[in-house]
Amino acid sequence: MARKRKVLPVVENFEITGVAAEGKSLGRWNDLVVFVPYGAPGDIIDLKVTRKKHSFAEGEIARMVKPSDLRVEPFCEHFGVCGGCKWQHLPYEFQLQCKQQQVVDAMERIAKIEIPEINPILGSAETKRYRNKLEFTFSNKCWLTREQLESGAEFPDRNALGFHIPGAFDKVLNINQCWLQDDISDEIRLFIRDYAVKQGYSFYDIRNNEGLMRMIMVRVASTGEIMLVVVFSEPNQTAIDDVMGAIKERFPQITSLIYVVNLKVNDNIADQEMILFSGRDYIEEEMEGLKFRIGPKSFYQTNSKQAYELYKVARRMAKLTGNELVYDLYTGTGTIANFVSRQARQVIGIEYVPEAIEDAKLNSRVNGIDNTLFYAGDMKDVLTDAFVAEHGRPEVMIVDPPRAGMHEDVVNVILNAEPERIVYVSCNPATQARDLAMLDVKYRVVEIQPVDMFPHTHHVENVVGLELK
Repeated sequence: MARKRKVLPVVENFEITGVAAEGKSLGRWNDLVVFVPYGAPGDIIDLKVTRKKHSFAEGEIARMVKPSDLRVEPFCEHFGVCGGCKWQHLPYEFQLQCKQQQVVDAMERIAKIEIPEINPILGSAETKRYRNKLEFTFSNKCWLTREQLESGAEFPDRNALGFHIPGAFDKVLNINQCWLQDDISDEIRLFIRDYAVKQGYSFYDIRNNEGLMRMIMVRVASTGEIMLVVVFSEPNQTAIDDVMGAIKERFPQITSLIYVVNLKVNDNIADQEMILFSGRDYIEEEMEGLKFRIGPKSFYQTNSKQAYELYKVARRMAKLTGNELVYDLYTGTGTIANFVSRQARQVIGIEYVPEAIEDAKLNSRVNGIDNTLFYAGDMKDVLTDAFVAEHGRPEVMIVDPPRAGMHEDVVNVILNAEPERIVYVSCNPATQARDLAMLDVKYRVVEIQPVDMFPHTHHVENVVGLELK
């Protein structure tokens, strides 16, 4: 017999007192910290407890008793359902304060090293429509909101094109308008959705891995160029040509129109053939006169304008005079490497993904840059003491690792190489702080600059400048 689930209480007049990780808020109930999504400090709510552990609990807002004075009206109709932009109900200036504190906490509680006063966070000039890349998924089983379910209405048409619902891998919320990207993205998405419905083309069924229409990826560069990748899950060439032809006719301004036929169970298209239907197979971003070609598989910072601010901070901290050998670790498509190359004697970039390294080399060629070298491979396998001995000890290292931070072997090679300066760019201040503690044996932190790349989310980038003691 199944064990009876314990009934959890509703706590009346519960006060939200602060913000927490992953965009949640928090308060205290008896001796427990309770994490609550979409709360604001100062809210008085009736709290429905959804999960209770020995050291913490989780809950949701059952009823708003008295809203916080901090609250602002969310601008998106999908707020609170799609799972993105979790801080829309908080003023942007308060969001920046929270992100600044996140960096302070990481440095003080995890790094536990001597640090200078942290610079005020660089906010994003644009807090809406700032992303250059979004992916939307087709589904034949759209997510029904609580209001829709409670309405008692019938919903025979469950086709959707939008975002996956957090915690429901097989459900997709139909997105009418998304404030993250230029409004041309909405126009393209809604046209494709409506055209596919009109033509009777099947939407993807994730459980059975079937249905023609599977996914789209929209990239809109700061130059105005547009890339659209349409992913199909059936090799029906007649239908594919029909859909792609209709898109081309309706949106002649699309620079790069590409499609993919993905028959696999997973959505990853990195290993799939990209078939050019119209235009060129890349779009271009521009930064200080440099052109960066972006293909359908290329990585590029998703906030183009704020990426420029981030890279300027990194270059300033590097203090380049034109005579330095620079190592750019985790170089990606070589954006930072090419960006600083004019101020350096030579830049050597290392990256795990071979396709990204090919993009980095291409971007050097396109811009007439001849003082860069790029190597592909696992960082801890490529960056060794022997590699440094062969290529020369760098005066400057710029590191921009993934969220997990740097492998201990990589940190040890950096310590052995003893560059005069290190610029550490991170999307996760917690793992950055851990790595700074390891570097502390030889390096002192001279500057810390948080940068907000993703307004209305809890994510924050942080740039740290270090100098050899």
